[in-house]
Amino acid sequence: MSPAQLEGGQHLGPKGLKTPLRLILPLARRAMPINPVTWFELNVHDIERAKAFYGAVFKVEFQDMSNPEMDYWCFPMDDKQVGAGGALMRMAGCEPGKGGTMVYFSCEDCAVEESRVVPAGGQVCRPKMAIGEFGFISVVLDTEGNPIGLHSMR
Repeated sequence: MSPAQLEGGQHLGPKGLKTPLRLILPLARRAMPINPVTWFELNVHDIERAKAFYGAVFKVEFQDMSNPEMDYWCFPMDDKQVGAGGALMRMAGCEPGKGGTMVYFSCEDCAVEESRVVPAGGQVCRPKMAIGEFGFISVVLDTEGNPIGLHSMR
């Protein structure tokens, strides 16, 4: 028996507590944090059109963080809140479109933001639908052809 191993398959875990090995191993093997997404970028063809779309749907203003290599406009962000920040990006070699990663935006009621999509120039792919105990989602296309998700608990 190793010094850290105790009787009955238990091991010394954090702070020397007796912990079953089956609970220690998943923690030791975890390669990334529980909420691993820290930032997102939505690739766009037309930055002004994309800013108008997202501004109209989510009622936000963007901060210009562009540089000579790319157009880069950030969504409002608060480091003290849960969730990932992100930006609209136009850069050579990064094309928008279907089939990539789906980003979900948190909403009070995703039907509200969904109702703003078509007037802002986007399309509704999947109207609001229940996803059981996890709330509701809508899937829409922005003006650049990117699919995005809208999520709410009501």
